[in-house]
Amino acid sequence: MSTNTTSFVLPDLGEGLTEAEILRWLVQVGDTVAVDQPVVEVETAKASVELPCPHAGRVEHLHGSPGDVIAVGAPLVSVAAAAESPDHPDSRRAADPTECGSDAAATSSDSEAVLVGYGSGTMASRTHSPTENRSHKQPPAPVTVAGSRGERTVAVVSPLVRRMAREHALDVSTLAGSGPDGLVLRRDVTAAIAAQSTDTDGTVPPPRDSDSVTTRGEAVQRVPLRGARRSAAEQLARSRREIPEATVWVDADATELMRMRRDLNASSPEHSVGLLALVSRFCLLGLRRYPDLNATFDPEQGEILRYHHVGLGFAAQTPRGLMVPVVPNADEKSARELSAELTELTATARAGELTPQQLSGGTFTVNNYGVFGVDGSAAIIPYPQAAILGIGRITRRPWVVHTDTGEELRPRDVVELTLAFDHRVCDGETAAGLLRFVADRIERPHLVVAEA
Repeated sequence: MSTNTTSFVLPDLGEGLTEAEILRWLVQVGDTVAVDQPVVEVETAKASVELPCPHAGRVEHLHGSPGDVIAVGAPLVSVAAAAESPDHPDSRRAADPTECGSDAAATSSDSEAVLVGYGSGTMASRTHSPTENRSHKQPPAPVTVAGSRGERTVAVVSPLVRRMAREHALDVSTLAGSGPDGLVLRRDVTAAIAAQSTDTDGTVPPPRDSDSVTTRGEAVQRVPLRGARRSAAEQLARSRREIPEATVWVDADATELMRMRRDLNASSPEHSVGLLALVSRFCLLGLRRYPDLNATFDPEQGEILRYHHVGLGFAAQTPRGLMVPVVPNADEKSARELSAELTELTATARAGELTPQQLSGGTFTVNNYGVFGVDGSAAIIPYPQAAILGIGRITRRPWVVHTDTGEELRPRDVVELTLAFDHRVCDGETAAGLLRFVADRIERPHLVVAEA
């Protein structure tokens, strides 16, 4: 019985993503895998996902370790499939490396993108020349680099590997790749960095994820941004560069809102309503009156794109960093429904199990930074949205209360609200109108009865 070895490469993950970090292997060398069985969990800039290999057979090699960043098109798993007969469907699939996502398939101009979660069913079959050796994967595309020894063609798959070498002033042309066909892998660059540090001062560098260097006599720690943190950094920087934002803020007496929330939760403890859900509900009602803030500005066409429904994003702090899950069609949901979805999405985010779809489609965002014990903040608008409303902590403060007999100074529950908005989509009057609308409903929540 003969065997054919093919490689399952990191497929096209969509959303413009070009690489992913290996979180954990779900199989080991020697394991037998079935068609579409998940073999590895990876983290992208959007979410962590389990990748199914569209090939059955025995695992021959795992191309990488947890923490390694793999480029789209680079091999993940090599699988040896037993070819029982030419007519056996699994053996036919095993014999054609393109059906398992080989390097040749990944770099071929006529290949189709393979998306995560679709398995082997969407992988198009392609013809090969009779002389093509199907039992060996094609070598990675070479990259010509100019180094101290002149120009040299070096096999480097991942842009991350090249960037790591550049940041540490390493000449890639001098490195001997340990991968197939001289492929320069991340571990080769890491080893060179370690050797470079040892040659310089005789010390051993810290682990690869926190490389220390010395700058102007001071110790500096390099911490690479990956996955969600890197994506967030890029989006926040783009927001600051491209959106001319302004911020308005107001203090509101939340005493009545807190009383109403206690009554709601006492009446139905199994369906409790959180503060964020109530304020979000007020925002959603306000966006009906001020639709300019549920929008995006298109700089190429010079147009404002107003959305008919609200994709409510909310900031959630997770072990992977700040993430913004989205409740689709939030304007159609009640406060209790919103609260349930917010709670579920928060738990999913902290578990690192959000899908790319759950992080997409936001049109307006709320941020409860009061959970960190701060009163206020001028938040950055999630690009390309037009606004974000922030909620500070609720504290007891002296407040002037109007009564039938005049004004009295009383301790009240007070919250600060901020609204950062894109000044291209509206002026300050519109932004202040929405913020005042939300503040009025916080102070007099019974007004919502006539608007729900």
